[in-house]
Amino acid sequence: MKIGKVPEAVLKRSVLNQIHTRRKEVLLGASVGEDCAAVAVAEDEMLVMSTDPVTGTVQDIGDLAIQITINDLASAGAEPVGVMLTVLLPERVSEQKMRHMIGQAEAACAKFHVQIMGGHTEVTKAVNQPLISVVGVGKAKKGKLVSTAGARPGMDILVTKWIGIEGTAILAKEKEAELSGTFPQAFVEQAKAFDQMLSVLPEALIAVRHQVAAMHDVTEGGIFGALWEMAEASGVGLEIDLKKIPIRQETVEICEYFDLNPYELISSGCMLMAAADGNTIVRELEKSGIHAAVVGKAVKGKDRVLYAAEEKRFLEPPKSDELYKVL
Repeated sequence: MKIGKVPEAVLKRSVLNQIHTRRKEVLLGASVGEDCAAVAVAEDEMLVMSTDPVTGTVQDIGDLAIQITINDLASAGAEPVGVMLTVLLPERVSEQKMRHMIGQAEAACAKFHVQIMGGHTEVTKAVNQPLISVVGVGKAKKGKLVSTAGARPGMDILVTKWIGIEGTAILAKEKEAELSGTFPQAFVEQAKAFDQMLSVLPEALIAVRHQVAAMHDVTEGGIFGALWEMAEASGVGLEIDLKKIPIRQETVEICEYFDLNPYELISSGCMLMAAADGNTIVRELEKSGIHAAVVGKAVKGKDRVLYAAEEKRFLEPPKSDELYKVL
């Protein structure tokens, strides 16, 4: 199999189809496109959990590990509470490097008032670069949980901020010397600074207050992957205008340089949403300084169509992230 997410057909056949044991306390479980699970702990409250590894980069790995986990919890409408970290290190990594990674993670946790509750640290021959896997725990009131599967025909499809911002930041940091030979240093620095926009917690809080029906943070596989996963989870088709999907010029130029498709580039910091009245949510987000755009509609049926001027194409299941072509 290729590096990246396990293909959807394999995931269904060899993972999801083997999970049969059920408990009534589990309100949201394993499914295509779902980033979190939820467990009832009281009559009016539930725990929401997510898990994710950071494997695509070692630059700022501690910060990224926390950011993507907070984003998963936010996309479910949950308040983040704590994380547990599994840190796997190759033999050549120094104690100073480990201290730096944990320091990054703690700084990110402090920003969101989230506690590192525990975990596991190990030096192992099983990895050739540092790997951090995070279990995130949040809480939500009963009836307030938002899933990827909430899109319904007729609803607006929204995208917040810009696609590809995480991938752009990673490439600008990992390939800074190479890019600086082609682009002005100010351009590269601007692209590196995209890592300051990776949290989707602010837009999630606003969207939940304004009746968002579904949310999915755009990670591996980019916006094309996220669109497919939301449509698959919700059982709907899509009509999406490619020209309306927001993208920064820095992302366009760096993707052109490396011959990458920005629509299939990892995009933490960008949230995909579905809502009956997307324009209201866009206006509320803009009031808070968060860029957003309605990019299309959910429709009946299974056709997931992308329009660009007079051309149209059909969305395909998620592929390996474009980032792996370079890193």
